[in-house]
Formats: sequence, structure tokens, C-alpha cells
Amino acid sequence: TYYTPEYETKDTDILAAFRVSPQPGVPPEEAGAAVAAESSTGTWTTVWTDGLTSLDRYKGRCYHIEPVAGEDSQWICYVAYPLDLFEEGSVTNMFTSIVGNVFAFIALHGLLMGD
Repeated sequence: TYYTPEYETKDTDILAAFRVSPQPGVPPEEAGAAVAAESSTGTWTTVWTDGLTSLDRYKGRCYHIEPVAGEDSQWICYVAYPLDLFEEGSVTNMFTSIVGNVFAFIALHGLLMGD
């Protein structure tokens, strides 16, 4: 699963915080997991070489969720990405990997990535 509240971040993780508004009926844990999946290995296509790659090693993990003060249907979802997921030295690769697919994800009513 991509929602792992027991996960302890590592010094080598890239950390991101997303302000999430799930669609009605979607719990924040599912929305946080969806953000982590869609922005990491959740969209990878299954191929025969999957036996050679540990998706668990490269996946993003939603490790903490907290409500936004004063907003009843918004949460901050914290996601940790392993540094190995990204091309070394490429900020462009890192940014497009993290925000690429996730902003079109239908389970979310709204999404904002803070800086």
C-alpha cells in the first residue's frame, strides 16, 4: 500500500506536502495513498522485467495526514519519495515525476502542492 503511517522518513527521502480535497466519499487515507501512487510507481506498466525491479523500493509513501485548520474537507498529505526514484541531478525529472500525473487524478476534487 502507498499509505504507510508507520513509515519513518530517511535523510535521503525527498519530502513533499500536498493539500488534498478528496471527492465526496473518498477518505483522506485513500486520497493520500492515491497521490503517492500516482506520483511514483502506481502508474508503471507491468512488464516481464518487473521481477528484476522492486517497486516497493521506489514507491512514494504517504506517511502522515493532517486536517487543514478551518476546512472540513481538506487535508495535508505528506509523501516521502526515495531519492533513487529520480534521475541523478535532474530537478526537472524530480518535479515532473512528483506532479506529473497526480493533478489529473479523478479521486481528488482539488490538489495543491505547497512550496
